[in-house]
Amino acid sequence: MIHGRLNPVTSKRIVTGFRAAAGGLAVLLVASCAATPPAEADAPSPAAPSVTSSPATPPTPTEATPTESTPTPSESAPPAAGDLAGRVIVIDPGHNRNSNGKFIRHKVPAGNGKSKPCNSTGTATNADYAEHAYNWAQANALAEVLRSRGATVQLTRDNDSGNGPCVNTRATLANTVHADLLISIHADGSFAKRARGFHVILSTVMAGGTRTEHASRLLADQIRSALTTQTGMPRSTYIGKGTALSPRSDIATLNFAKVPAVMMEMGNMRNVKDAAMLTSSAWRTKAAQALADAISAYLG
Repeated sequence: MIHGRLNPVTSKRIVTGFRAAAGGLAVLLVASCAATPPAEADAPSPAAPSVTSSPATPPTPTEATPTESTPTPSESAPPAAGDLAGRVIVIDPGHNRNSNGKFIRHKVPAGNGKSKPCNSTGTATNADYAEHAYNWAQANALAEVLRSRGATVQLTRDNDSGNGPCVNTRATLANTVHADLLISIHADGSFAKRARGFHVILSTVMAGGTRTEHASRLLADQIRSALTTQTGMPRSTYIGKGTALSPRSDIATLNFAKVPAVMMEMGNMRNVKDAAMLTSSAWRTKAAQALADAISAYLG
């Protein structure tokens, strides 16, 4: 649920000269292949536009003024040749760093007649690795792979500092740029005994209607298959009854989406085994590859 070329030389003039000595006289012969004017010399290719790419690892956090920011998209470089060339994908790194103040706690619409707080920092591992930081790192790892395949990728927040968008505006960017899909990256925080594994959240009341809901389910199926076979992270043992799918009507990010959209809970941060994976940059790279494979399969 994100070229012009120089005109070819049209004519040539070939001038061939030679001098022959005959009785001390010089003869110059000029032969012309065409009477048209000479073509312009090739001009240098225009410089690529300046763009801002999100770093692959979280930046050093800094405090931000507690006011909501409309997402300033982190945009990819010009698409390279690949199986996702021409595709526009929006990634939502869930939550924000700043959880203080009235702003982050004020209620906003969540869709389906519900409301909830603007946002939060999310959960954390038992060793206090924050979910917002994981989401940011995983989102950028995924963006890197997608861009390498030719996709145009934009993020709903451009850093891991301060306040990001409220949940009711997380889908705005994807809707505005008519993205092919939106994927929201999260991790869960269940304290239930032996609760571990990933699951995919789906909205049953999307702004895009039943067609968008159906497309989102197809995307979820591809993601479930790729994560199961490629990452070592099991399907959720506590949500979805083994399906790793969780249909809901209270998730604002998905409810307001007019393009295919899913929300990932990539694992349970409170589970020791899951946390070891989520905090590993090597595993995040593997997960990014799996998610990208699923997206490629869905859009293929």
